[in-house]
Amino acid sequence: MNTEFRKTLPGTRLDYFDTRAAVDAITPGAYDTLPYTARVLAENLVRRCDPATLNASLSQLIERKRDLDFPWFPARVVCHDILGQTALVDLAGLRDAIAQQGGDPAQVNPVVPTQLIVDHSLAVECGGYDPEAFEKNRAIEDRRNEDRFHFIEWTKKAFKNVDVIPPGNGIMHQINLEKMSPVIQVRDGVAFPDTCVGTDSHTPHVDSLGVIAIGVGGLEAESVMLGRASWMRLPEIVGVELTGKLQPGITATDMVLALTEFLRKQKVVGAWLEFYGEGAAALTLGDRATISNMAPEYGATAAMFYIDQQTIDYLKLTGREDQQVQLVEHYAKVNGLWADSLKGAQYERNLSFDLSSVVRNMAGPSNPHARVATSDLASKGIAGQWDEVPGQMPDGAVIIAAITSCTNTSNPRNVIAAGLLARNANKLGLTRKPWVKSSLAPGSKTVALYLDEAGLTDELEQLGFGVVAFACTTCNGMSGALDPVIQQEIIDRDLYATAVLSGNRNFDGRIHPYAKQAFLASPPLVVAYAIAGTIRFDIEKDVLGLDAQGNEIRLKDIWPTDEEIDAVVKASVKPEQFRQVYIPMFAIHEDTGPKVEPLYDWRPQSTYIRRPPYWEGALAGARPLKGMRPLAVLPDNITTDHLSPSNAIMLDSAAGEYLAKMGLPEVDFNSYATHRGDHLTAQRATFANPKLFNEMVIEDGKVKQGSLTRLEPEGQVMRMWEAIETYMDRKQPLIIIAGADYGQGSSRDWAAKGVRLAGVEAIAAEGFERIHRTNLVGMGVLPLEFMPGTNRKTLQIDGSETYDVIGERTPRATLTLVITRKNGERVEVPVTCRLDTAEEVSIYEAGGVLQRFAQDFLESATA
Repeated sequence: MNTEFRKTLPGTRLDYFDTRAAVDAITPGAYDTLPYTARVLAENLVRRCDPATLNASLSQLIERKRDLDFPWFPARVVCHDILGQTALVDLAGLRDAIAQQGGDPAQVNPVVPTQLIVDHSLAVECGGYDPEAFEKNRAIEDRRNEDRFHFIEWTKKAFKNVDVIPPGNGIMHQINLEKMSPVIQVRDGVAFPDTCVGTDSHTPHVDSLGVIAIGVGGLEAESVMLGRASWMRLPEIVGVELTGKLQPGITATDMVLALTEFLRKQKVVGAWLEFYGEGAAALTLGDRATISNMAPEYGATAAMFYIDQQTIDYLKLTGREDQQVQLVEHYAKVNGLWADSLKGAQYERNLSFDLSSVVRNMAGPSNPHARVATSDLASKGIAGQWDEVPGQMPDGAVIIAAITSCTNTSNPRNVIAAGLLARNANKLGLTRKPWVKSSLAPGSKTVALYLDEAGLTDELEQLGFGVVAFACTTCNGMSGALDPVIQQEIIDRDLYATAVLSGNRNFDGRIHPYAKQAFLASPPLVVAYAIAGTIRFDIEKDVLGLDAQGNEIRLKDIWPTDEEIDAVVKASVKPEQFRQVYIPMFAIHEDTGPKVEPLYDWRPQSTYIRRPPYWEGALAGARPLKGMRPLAVLPDNITTDHLSPSNAIMLDSAAGEYLAKMGLPEVDFNSYATHRGDHLTAQRATFANPKLFNEMVIEDGKVKQGSLTRLEPEGQVMRMWEAIETYMDRKQPLIIIAGADYGQGSSRDWAAKGVRLAGVEAIAAEGFERIHRTNLVGMGVLPLEFMPGTNRKTLQIDGSETYDVIGERTPRATLTLVITRKNGERVEVPVTCRLDTAEEVSIYEAGGVLQRFAQDFLESATA
């Protein structure tokens, strides 16, 4: 720890690091011009950086340069159970590898405090109209995931520095916001800003508290867990001024969907945003969290708000200790992190968004940034007249209506609004359509407490929105099975069925296999669509039903006023509710059970947990980058859902066939996500999304949809997994060619692991989403970026070619992609090596994050 700038925090017995003094010692007055993000990063450097390199690293921030890498040491790692579990499976496998090479496996532990929340394992098998839904869903979750939960229980005892929050307690991001983040940390008598990385792209949720928190893949999280710095170059820091205020009747969901569309158009992919201005200052912390949560949907790495009175009020509301709240305010004011201290902050780019321009919105039918105003539904061809046939579902039937995800359930105004709309609908005799599977899955148990306090629990239950879980559900593709009769009708009539949810993701094929498309909407709109029963409905104008007197009822007749929502929030949401939930959840329980062995006893028949193969066979060998054949040629906007889907496993899929052979009954296939600790199952998910368009597969002049590719050189079209198996048997190196924004979406490392295990050595694309590119490097896959104006179409790529990569791999070097066509023609194409830092080059050359750590660990053990 650097001690030169260590001082006593005035009025306390704590020390802190005077970042202003360190920055201004290099360039007088520079601190006052730094954005909030740069100030927090500077503090991290002053406290943790080698004194010999401190000035050079700080200069990158002061002078807005990007020519040197600098280290960042996050204070915490937070994980949900899917990526967190796979990260710990990797570490357990690493222990085996270390032991085989003569090292002490017990010494392989997370160095950085790691919090794992089991929140991604529950499927909504029972909807919210079943009064026992919560208990039934939890029982199914425990039964299906026994292997996984056994391993997670072992990690709790086997690894140091790992805390586990068991299932049934809420969503990682909401718990992080409401409890886990102290905003200002205290360790060893030193106060400093809380920072974290999380194994989920929505980790920026707590950016709303002024906490730098970014989503990373499991591989990068593993690296941070093990004490390595996260190396970076100065990100683009963009100021976003929010002006005006929301119109009456407009929710935070409407606001964030409009912002997502706006920011995507402003091309903020990879940027770190800072929201400021009078509009930002007036937003509640819940509204800010809704904006920060959707950072990955507009492509940003971070979405920061300054610390101000709204932050302090929220910390008090959520039951934080008085002493901690006082420390946050005092530290922020002393260190220039309070909003008033940032009026001189200068940004490379400034954007402005008028909150008063926001109307009632939805997003769909397949992208979070595809906003559509509810008033425009008819003109966009989404809404329209439909013929109601008694006993039949209509075209556009809403088969799933889910109030779900931390995006909205961490905002009391949104949930209360849904409850009030339900109450108004019940008074007028409106009901949910019988084919709608409805659910309420809050991200925190506190939601149930304040709904009870407000007298709205029964109102929501009456419309089928009883609590089915405190977990990440529908938004993550865990919407569960449909009623078999409804499912059969969808199949028999080939119905266009849809989902409406209050989540943040609606990519094709994600929400449910039988929901052809999905729409994001605010919680009260979700309730309204459960009543309407179809997306072919003008939600602003059409009639929802008739009251007892035969009067027509429309949305405006049941929509609650802002004043009513605010009054109920004020009266019903209380600090003691948060204390009631979180004090016992985070109480230190002395573990009196038997000690466990440092090496995990792998279960050979498990389809959930299996010793990883990353030190074996082809993965341990060289990647020659010669004679590669395309596994796929892909369009723009390929998501990690295309690369490695997370939803339910179907019997006729490659993974489903494998699980059946392993003796697992179809009812317990569970989701792709839950099986990612077993590479034999997870490999079969690679490109398994039925919505995939691989341009190598042409039928009748059009690209055919499906999990398909063309085996070369035979030219035979087959299922993706069969082609992968064939190429693996041949030891054929592979490449993927893609368009722009490759790998957007969730931060799942299996989107990189799957292709690496298939034999993919490089991916050439027009552009990469940040987390996925990092995951590729962490798996030893080389990301290559086409120069502007060059792409698969200008190069007339059809998948019959072979590829070589030539050149020295240095950070962002220009390499040569050599394309040899089927007719023997040779084309040399310059591409950018997207190994962005020296650290990434080192990781890639070692074969990946885990191989690199094993090398370093063994070298240090023998030094």
